[in-house]
Amino acid sequence: MASKFLLIAQREYLTRVRKKSFIIMSLIGPLLTVALFAVPVLIARLSDNDKVVAVADAGNIFKGELPAPQSEVRYVAVPAELSRAKAAYKASKYDALLYVPPFRLDQPAGFQLFSRQGVGLSLERDVRRAINKQIEGARLTEAGIKRETLDRLEANVELETISLSEQGERAASTGASTGVAYAAGFLIYIFIFMYGIQIMRGVMEEKTNRIVEVVISTVKPFQLLMGKILGIAAVGFTQLGLWILLSSAITAVFAGSMSPAKMTQQRLSQTTAMSTGAVLSQAEKAKVQQEQATLLTKFSKSMGDLNLPLVLGCFLFYFVGGYLFYGALFGAIGSAVDNETDSQQFMLPVTMPLVLTFVVCQAVLTTNPNGSVAVWMSMIPFTSPIAMMMRLPFGGVPAWQLALSMALLIGGFVFTTWLAGRIYRVGILMYGKKITYGELSKWLFYKG
Repeated sequence: MASKFLLIAQREYLTRVRKKSFIIMSLIGPLLTVALFAVPVLIARLSDNDKVVAVADAGNIFKGELPAPQSEVRYVAVPAELSRAKAAYKASKYDALLYVPPFRLDQPAGFQLFSRQGVGLSLERDVRRAINKQIEGARLTEAGIKRETLDRLEANVELETISLSEQGERAASTGASTGVAYAAGFLIYIFIFMYGIQIMRGVMEEKTNRIVEVVISTVKPFQLLMGKILGIAAVGFTQLGLWILLSSAITAVFAGSMSPAKMTQQRLSQTTAMSTGAVLSQAEKAKVQQEQATLLTKFSKSMGDLNLPLVLGCFLFYFVGGYLFYGALFGAIGSAVDNETDSQQFMLPVTMPLVLTFVVCQAVLTTNPNGSVAVWMSMIPFTSPIAMMMRLPFGGVPAWQLALSMALLIGGFVFTTWLAGRIYRVGILMYGKKITYGELSKWLFYKG
């Protein structure tokens, strides 16, 4: 029995890893993953690079001193009269025209931002910020308060988060925990879908080609189902390992080019150029270097605060457990139908818990990752693979909850495997019949 079972798993594994599509996706997958996060950043940097805004200051808000270049935006003066300012703007290559009308300081209104084809949100935000800051400064002056005095009164408190658990006090980083939680949940979500559907299609293909009629003459339907599930699971592990290795290498290269030091240096170069040759003082350079060191220290500390051995160990368990749990259900669907059109009615109840968990957990994590909703979702086998992995990085998960969640997932896998086996042994030889939920329930009680 064991030898037949392993032969089926080996066949499923070798058949898939030798395909060109597997090799191509194993190589391209990490690139696509990194590109998913890198391309928006690069596009944002390129699109916001060295924007020039013309300023028609009819209201004399800037009093002849335009705002200093900030966030890659440079300001230039044009005639204050609107018609002449528009003419100068049309004859230039400026990105936008800001018109400041005569206004009352207590009720500022009438500001306009002109552009040829619309402006981006970041440019509009920077211009609005420059106007608001200037108005605030004028109001402070009118009230007899200096801007320097207000700046000295502002506070920027560093808040250290600490988790109080059964194991004692432990530093925690909300940002790092959120990133790891999303990454772990997303990987489990994607791989269950990818390889669960492969199981379903593989069973359907063998059923429609009548190959299964020959195969089950030598092995039991349950052995065939479990061999498929575990063989494809090995494929998933192989591809996941390749993705992790390649993604780590690509991310290291990308992180080098997008590191805080390089990005800050580029920003300084652009700022210096836009400031018409102004040279940064030693104090400004020291401040920038201090910012770089602070960013790197915070990143290193935030990753060090995570209980990475626990997170990685649980990730492997829930990755395998979630796949096996859903893989059996996808195999049962494949055995019950003859084509993918008929499979849609049965896939919805199976896939909805996955989609719902991923969507709900994103909202829950921002409010209370250890609230009652998150706890219950991390217990139910249909939702626990994603929900528990999105809770663990935040800490505070009691040992009994983790143990109960794992036990319920194992029990859920045993139950779904039994359920899938009952459906599989009947449905694998059923052709040309429209299957309903009522018909499936009858198959569960067939003897034999």
